[in-house]
Amino acid sequence: MGTILELKNLKKYFKTPSGYLHAVDDVSLKIKKGTTLGVVGESGCGKSTLGRTILHLLDSTDGQILFEGRDITHVRRKELGRLREKMQMVFQDPFSSLDPRFTVSQIIAEPLQIKGGMTKAEISKRTSELMKTVGLDERFVNAYPHELDGGRRQRIGIARALALDPEFIVCDEPVSALDVSIQAQIINLLKDHQKEAGLTYMFISHDLSVVEYISDEVAVMYLGEVIEKAPTAELFSNPLHPYTVALNAAVPQPNIHARKERRLIRGELTSPINPAPGCRFRPRCPFAAERCAGAQRLTEVKPDHFVSCCRAQEINDKSILKKEG
Repeated sequence: MGTILELKNLKKYFKTPSGYLHAVDDVSLKIKKGTTLGVVGESGCGKSTLGRTILHLLDSTDGQILFEGRDITHVRRKELGRLREKMQMVFQDPFSSLDPRFTVSQIIAEPLQIKGGMTKAEISKRTSELMKTVGLDERFVNAYPHELDGGRRQRIGIARALALDPEFIVCDEPVSALDVSIQAQIINLLKDHQKEAGLTYMFISHDLSVVEYISDEVAVMYLGEVIEKAPTAELFSNPLHPYTVALNAAVPQPNIHARKERRLIRGELTSPINPAPGCRFRPRCPFAAERCAGAQRLTEVKPDHFVSCCRAQEINDKSILKKEG
């Protein structure tokens, strides 16, 4: 299974009166074709900015973006148009991401019209096929977004993303604004279409339960950095970074009698504006030591399990957790 997307030391900084805000800082990742990479972390950790930078909705500050082995970090407008056919995005808010002046059919047909090369009849047929694919009834063809509920709006967004038969889709918290029952429908829709079309997803969310269900691999972000990355089963059964351990411990258990140790995170967030060298989780970490002030690098400690923590192996020792936690 080949690599479809590779990031090399990708950075996205925003200039502020106080300095540069490090929204995405030195991120290096690989995503295998036909798989789903879940990206998790607290609000403001840079998840959405990472997705938007990959798709050139934001210009990168530094680093490289490779798609199917080709460097797409800096592409001209004409090339970007062709790239959009292969890389799409499903946005978090299914209402604000849809044009309120367009009907359902017009929204879905718009990418096809921009691409060109199809007759009106062909566009109409393709639009009907896409509506059927995402579970939208034909009676909504002339409806406007404000006339529909959140689940149907998100289905429109997914249909629009699928219109050009892309290979890679960034799903930016696509179910966070939906009811739980609707969330399940949308997630299953994404999984089913992935199997049929061989799609690759980057699934951004702060809901670890959803990420665990849909993802093949998971990357954990904290203040712009990827601090841990591993196959899903490995990450949830054996988290190594103290932040990942705390996130995993916070996931609600369906069994009310199940006993699970809580790992509360205390302390203040490090400022993302011109952050000092060293571990950015250090001020909140109960296991912080002097050497944590040094540079931390994402290191492979097990096959395909990467972590950015100089004390990861020690902290994984249960006796250390009991002694220092």
